[in-house]
Amino acid sequence: MTESPLLHQRFLHGLALAPRRPAVRFGGRALSYEELHEIALRWAGLLTARARRPPGVVGVLAEKGTTAYAGILAGLYSGATVVPMDPSFPPLRVRWMLEDARVETVLADGPGRAALAATGVDVPVLSPAETDGAAGAPTEPAAAARDSAYVLFTSGSTGRPKGVRLTDANLAAYFRTFDARYAFAPEDVFSQTLGLNFDCSLVDMFGAWAAGSAVQVVSGRAFGDLPGFAAEHGLTVWFSTPSAIALVRRMGGLRPGALPGLRLSYFAGEALLCSDAEQWQRATGGVVENLYGPTELTITVTGHRYSPRTRELAVNGLVPIGRVHEGHDRVLLGPDGEPAEDEGELCVTGAQMSPGYLDPEQDRGRFVEMAGRTWYRTGDRVRLLPGGELAYLGRSDSQVQVHGLRVELSEVDQAVRELPGVTDAVTVPVTAGGTTELAVFYTGERTAPVVLAGLLRERLPAGMVPRRLEHLAEFPLNVNRKVDRGLLAERAAGS
Repeated sequence: MTESPLLHQRFLHGLALAPRRPAVRFGGRALSYEELHEIALRWAGLLTARARRPPGVVGVLAEKGTTAYAGILAGLYSGATVVPMDPSFPPLRVRWMLEDARVETVLADGPGRAALAATGVDVPVLSPAETDGAAGAPTEPAAAARDSAYVLFTSGSTGRPKGVRLTDANLAAYFRTFDARYAFAPEDVFSQTLGLNFDCSLVDMFGAWAAGSAVQVVSGRAFGDLPGFAAEHGLTVWFSTPSAIALVRRMGGLRPGALPGLRLSYFAGEALLCSDAEQWQRATGGVVENLYGPTELTITVTGHRYSPRTRELAVNGLVPIGRVHEGHDRVLLGPDGEPAEDEGELCVTGAQMSPGYLDPEQDRGRFVEMAGRTWYRTGDRVRLLPGGELAYLGRSDSQVQVHGLRVELSEVDQAVRELPGVTDAVTVPVTAGGTTELAVFYTGERTAPVVLAGLLRERLPAGMVPRRLEHLAEFPLNVNRKVDRGLLAERAAGS
C-alpha cells in the first residue's frame, strides 16, 4: 500500500479497496468499511464540535463492538490521541488511566458508562444513544501527524500502570516491516482475540484494514469449538498469545488438520514453546511465527518463522524470537551494565521506539543514553544464536537466589515440562522466613508431587528442585490472556 505517516490512512486504504466488504464482525453483526467510516466521520465531527480547540485526548471505554471500533477511528480522524480502555478493568485502574492520560472526552457504550461512573471521574461522555441521532456535521479525517496517536498502558513496578506514547511515525515504521513481510487481500479474515487495550490488537485492526480484510472478534466462548468457529467465519489469519494454544488443545481443537483455513498464525506476548508451535502447525498446515516486542518498541520488533530447524536453535524448549527489524540496532548488556557479546539484557533503538512514558520520571532506567543515542532497556535476557537470531531466556529479574544458587526460572520450567505427562509449567519464587523457595504449577496429567520431585532430582541440582508442585487444570490468565504469574505467586505465598 502507499505509505502514509498517519495510522488511520490504513483504514482509508481498505475503504478504497473494499467499501462494501465487512471491516469488522462481532456478535453476529458486521459493519462494512463504508458503514464504519460514516459512523466514525460523524463521531469525529461531534468530537470536534464539542471541543473548544482541536480534540487532544479521547478515551474509548467500550466492549468490542460499534462504539469501540468506530470510537477508535473517530478519535484518530479528529486528530486526537486515542486511549483504549476495558470496561472490565477495576475502577481504580480506569481512574488512573483517565487521569494520567488527561482524557478530555470518553466514547463509551453501556458497560463503559457504568465503568466510568464507578471511577468518580467527571469527564464529558459520548455514547451511541447520543451519537446515533446527532446532527453533527461529519468531518474530514485529520491530515497532520500528532505527538501521540495512541497511549497504551502497561504494568508498572509501583502497581500503577504506565502510559506508553506511540506516535504515528512509530506505527508507520512498524507497519513498513509488517507490509513487507506479509501479503493480504480483501478475502482474508483476521482473528481478534486480544483486548483493544493490548498493543497487538493494532495488528489485527490496522493490518487487516490496510488490505480491505475483515476483523472477526473471537469471544471466549468460541474457544470451546475453535475449528467450527474458524470454519464458519472463514478465519485465515490468527494472532493471540501462546496461552491460547493450551486452551484450544484442552477443548480438543488441535488435532492434525483441524484448522485448515489458517494460512498464517502469529503469537506474541509470552514465550512460545516449540511443542506448542509444532502442534499448532500440524493443526493448521500454515505458517507459524513467533513475534516479540514490548509496547515501548511499538507492538513487536523481532520475528522468527517456525521451521523444522527451529528445534536446533531452541533454548529451554522455546522458539527463538528472531532478529530485530531492519533499521533498528540492538545491544546486549551484561550483569555489569557493559555491552556483552553473546548474552545479556536486550536494548533496542530505532524508529519504532516510543518517545517515552506519559510521566517522564518513569523513563529513568528504561530509556537510557548510550554512545550518544537513546535506547530502550527491555528487561529481557536474550542469547545470540548462530546466524544472528536471538533466543529469549527470561526476564532479567527472573533469576533468583535459592540456597546460594542463582536459578533461572525458565530452566526449571523446562525441566518440569520434560517430565512424563506434563504439558506446561510455570515456576514462581516464594520468600518466607528470610529464604527463597520455588513453587511450580503445571498442567497435564496429575502426578504425585513426590514422584515429580524424584524425577526432577535426576535433572536439577538439589537446591533447584521445587519445594511445591501443584497441578492445575489450566493456568489463570490475565485480561490480555497471558498467564497470570502474579496470581500464581500469590497462591504459592498464601500456602
